[in-house]
Amino acid sequence: MQLLDGTSCSQQIRQEIAKEVDEIKSNGDRPPHLAAILVGNDGASQNYVAMKARDCDEVGFASTVISMKAAISEKELLDKIADLNADNDIDGFIVQLPLPAHIDEHKVILAIDPKKDVDGFCPENVGNMSLGLPTYLSATPNGIMELFRRYKIETEGKHCVVLGRSNIVGTPMAILLSRNTAPGNATVTIAHSRTEGLKELCRSADILIVAIGKTEFVTADMVKEGAVVIDVGQTRVQDSSKKSGFRNVGDVDFESVKNKCSYITYVTGGVGPMTRASLLQNTLKAYQRR
Repeated sequence: MQLLDGTSCSQQIRQEIAKEVDEIKSNGDRPPHLAAILVGNDGASQNYVAMKARDCDEVGFASTVISMKAAISEKELLDKIADLNADNDIDGFIVQLPLPAHIDEHKVILAIDPKKDVDGFCPENVGNMSLGLPTYLSATPNGIMELFRRYKIETEGKHCVVLGRSNIVGTPMAILLSRNTAPGNATVTIAHSRTEGLKELCRSADILIVAIGKTEFVTADMVKEGAVVIDVGQTRVQDSSKKSGFRNVGDVDFESVKNKCSYITYVTGGVGPMTRASLLQNTLKAYQRR
């Protein structure tokens, strides 16, 4: 078993981006600028946005965090998005999800200018990805593809099961893996909680990508010997033995599964850092396209 080190890979990507930013600045141009809208005071969201801001500092990007109260109206949020769409100094921006229940996430995503949608969530960008046209690739799936690329994991002709069908991870992940690219050219099955014979289906996978949102859902008896396992899930659970009072748990039962795998990600230092690195790549692309 080899651990797929997203922390190390993302560091390599940040170093590559920092070199490009140094060249931009040496030519007298302003650096790329990423903004993030944070609604409410969810601890995980606050931490994630703070990490994105630190990533920007590391590579030389400008960054702006716009904090809004949880009680903000949907119209106020949409007005702020319109302001960022029109701001020529902002190359790309994200609206950190999840949002409070009274705000329609779909309406928010549709309001973002596709040219500044560096999360890759807008229908125009998802459509371009499906057609293999230039676009901003969905950050988490593209981060996983980068792991495959940098670890030279063969995907061509392999059976890949994507467990979870969300618009953020599962569906775009299946699209990227099935495209005529390298990595890619896999035979992909999307599965979910209502899939019949789920255990047997997962066990048939050469590559198993788990984004079902259920802690430690995938156990050893669901994994093929020698499979590649990517755990996208991350949930905080109480743990009195930890100083923080909690620990992060993935959608894969890591301890039972790890000895059956050829490669596996761990819940911390796996997919998360690669998602943030993909966001930086998309922001640089947005800057270059302006």
